[in-house]
Amino acid sequence: MKISLIITAFKETNVGRAIESALNQTYKEDYEVIVCAPDKETLNISKKYKVKTFIDPGKGKSFALKLLFNKIKSDILILTDGDVFIDKFAVESIVKHFNNKEVGAVSGRPIATNPKNTKYGFFSHLLLDAGAHRIRYELNKKNKFLECSGYLFAIKNIIKDFPLDVAEDSVIPYLIWKKGYKIKYEPEAKVYVKYPSEIKEFVKQRKRVVGSHSKLDIYYPAFPKVKTFKNELFKGVFWALSYPKNIKEFFWTLNLLPLRLYIWIAYYFDSLFKKKSYQDGWERVESTK
Repeated sequence: MKISLIITAFKETNVGRAIESALNQTYKEDYEVIVCAPDKETLNISKKYKVKTFIDPGKGKSFALKLLFNKIKSDILILTDGDVFIDKFAVESIVKHFNNKEVGAVSGRPIATNPKNTKYGFFSHLLLDAGAHRIRYELNKKNKFLECSGYLFAIKNIIKDFPLDVAEDSVIPYLIWKKGYKIKYEPEAKVYVKYPSEIKEFVKQRKRVVGSHSKLDIYYPAFPKVKTFKNELFKGVFWALSYPKNIKEFFWTLNLLPLRLYIWIAYYFDSLFKKKSYQDGWERVESTK
């Protein structure tokens, strides 16, 4: 089983940390690490390590991945980003699932590196633990379709084309699932992520996440969407309110709820009245660096 681990990045000065974490794995079999970026700064840092580099045309992450999917011949592709780093057990934890021929994709688990004793740090832990982790864990247990995490997921190398104006970590697993494969969640495949620590960038990032899912049901009317306003209203509120461990965290949770509502309203306003829509493209969030 030949494996390629792909790190996509754009003007990422911390890409060395991502590369080192990819190379220092407990997985004992050979696998290649490829750094894909459009800029010289990222690629020059990458060339200091024993990895392959690929220059993409700067049209966005999804565009770059599509190019690589049609170029790489490996059996399994592990996808991650240049501004995160993976746990040393991540590759081993993910690859074992592909011993089952029915498995077509595996999602890792994002872990926030932000301090939990700050408001926006707490927000990141709540969204990942009470939100993303809980949703994937329950869907995995029921053997249902689940959307992967773009910070770390792996796929059988069987997808060569997909829409560029939707979330790649949703549409790629869906296309694999439609081919009859299972999508699994591996909580031990941890990827460490820094979330925005400023309100402006927090709102901007969350609006982009919502927008990246807006066209999925246009391309695929039967797509089993999880990230919807309805789900967040009826499930997310209960999960969020059960997450705090003290009064301060409960107060911060009450702050987050209207902020999430504002994000949804702002998204719908931009979509309906300003006719803005999600587009693939490289975009830096400075407070996550």
